[in-house]
Amino acid sequence: MYRIGNTLISEEIFSKKFVCDLKSCKGACCVEGYGGAPLEKKETELLEKDITSIKPFLPEKGKKSLREKGVFFKTSQGELETPLVENKECVYSVLSSDGSLKCGIEKAYDNGKINWKKPISCHLYPIRIKKYKYFTAINYHQWNICSSACKLGESIKVPVFKFLKEALERKFGKEWYLKLEEIYKKNYLGKK
Repeated sequence: MYRIGNTLISEEIFSKKFVCDLKSCKGACCVEGYGGAPLEKKETELLEKDITSIKPFLPEKGKKSLREKGVFFKTSQGELETPLVENKECVYSVLSSDGSLKCGIEKAYDNGKINWKKPISCHLYPIRIKKYKYFTAINYHQWNICSSACKLGESIKVPVFKFLKEALERKFGKEWYLKLEEIYKKNYLGKK
């Protein structure tokens, strides 16, 4: 583990290799799992504010689920998540012409309709963040549906943290990310 301020960082974000391979996985992370994407409180507020701008990018079944369930929901454990369509895909997922799922929130962002890209939990994947009383843990999450991303990352030698530079800077800031790079240079660069 490494530490930057009040963040504890798993070694695996430096040692594991990862680059999303949407051609292979088809966006399975938008469908697989036990619930919707984890949301931060501020993201629920953004969803409520921006839903009118996001809806035009969603399929009808996603819009229907939003009408029935709302733009987010709270689990029995008090966690905030995106709703699902028929307990399957995220309500914000959009089927592309190539058969892969993409994010309708991100489509709204790419088209200049909103000023945030997508939930940070999605943007940061395969990193998962867990807040504790005195620190925040930053861990690598291994999931079999991402095996093609691991293979692609390994073939082009891209560590998890480098693949997620934009998302990590969005969450923790550029200065924090520079410290992450220093840890990598000091402990991993030039090593097998």
